[in-house]
Amino acid sequence: MNNFKNNNRRGRFKPNGDRGFRRNGNGHKSNGDFGNGSSFKRRHPGKNNQNASKLVEKYNDLAREALSNGDKILSENYLQHSEHFSRILISQENLRNDNENASDANINNELKNEAEKKEAEETTTK
Repeated sequence: MNNFKNNNRRGRFKPNGDRGFRRNGNGHKSNGDFGNGSSFKRRHPGKNNQNASKLVEKYNDLAREALSNGDKILSENYLQHSEHFSRILISQENLRNDNENASDANINNELKNEAEKKEAEETTTK
């Protein structure tokens, strides 16, 4: 004999038709607007890119291993992954160099402006 009420047990759960996502009018799930004209931005751009050098080594090792096992296609696939991450490394280095050059140029401009101000102050005080 059960001493507790079990009347509302069904009401606690969502009906089978509603699984927590909304459907558009065509009956398809809407995954957001990822069409060609959308301005899609990644939440974490370059999330794996900080480990690009490790990933290059990893995929080179996997390619070597696949080639030793006789799987040329898998080896080429891993080499393509390795090449992708090596390109990312190169673009990161270029970006870093550009930022350093820009900051050096800003420092030089600031020093030049300070020197010009001092020179102007000295000429006005004479």
